[in-house]
Amino acid sequence: MPAPAPSSPRPRPFSYLPLLVSGLCALLVAQMAWHDPRYLVPFAAIAVVTTLPGFLARRRMRRLLMSGDVKRVLGTWEGSIERVMYPETMAPLMAATAYAAYGWIEAARNALERAAKGPAWEAALEQRLFIEALLETFEGEKAGALQKAEALERMPMPRSGPLARARVARMRRGVAAMARAFAHRATEKDLKLLRVAAETSPLIHWAMRYAAAIVAIDGGEKTEAQRLLEGAPSWPQQSAFRSFHDELAQQLA
Repeated sequence: MPAPAPSSPRPRPFSYLPLLVSGLCALLVAQMAWHDPRYLVPFAAIAVVTTLPGFLARRRMRRLLMSGDVKRVLGTWEGSIERVMYPETMAPLMAATAYAAYGWIEAARNALERAAKGPAWEAALEQRLFIEALLETFEGEKAGALQKAEALERMPMPRSGPLARARVARMRRGVAAMARAFAHRATEKDLKLLRVAAETSPLIHWAMRYAAAIVAIDGGEKTEAQRLLEGAPSWPQQSAFRSFHDELAQQLA
């Protein structure tokens, strides 16, 4: 989760410039192709060459994040962690985020303990609320999890583009729905919110899927719950997801 934004956020100068340039380029290509369709071939080739590596890299990262292999995930983050500002605070917080997302409760708690408490710690309130909401949900601390999730939803939105803000909003709503699901207090909209959050962020994909399975079982939708459990990784003993999966599977047996 990104660091919290100050109140009354304003768009950053030139934040829409890349989008504007892309639109102008697309318009230019369309005009040239209108006069001579042969221009489409080289332009299409250039588009493929420039976009394919990034697409493949994102797909590989998505597969890794959905694999549940937290050690490999942290290994891929190592370079970013080394370059982050305030590493004595942010490096443990990034590790705690990964551990919490995959149900490694003890490892996440240990990482939080290692984080230096200072200005960066205070500035990372949103990320800490995200981590704590996950951990307290998995630990069965229903009241605390609901409180953290609600506080996360109330935080100001980050100063970023509309797509990024929409993504953050979907994740926040998903975490709140997850806390309600584990507390067996789901609303009518929570199953949809959890599905959307699962597709929005591969990091929390399985946390949202397990919460959605709980909602489906509570609602008598066993077929949907079985579908939500399909393809789950083989979780290690360190992960709370191991016991969640076994318990849900037993209820559906």
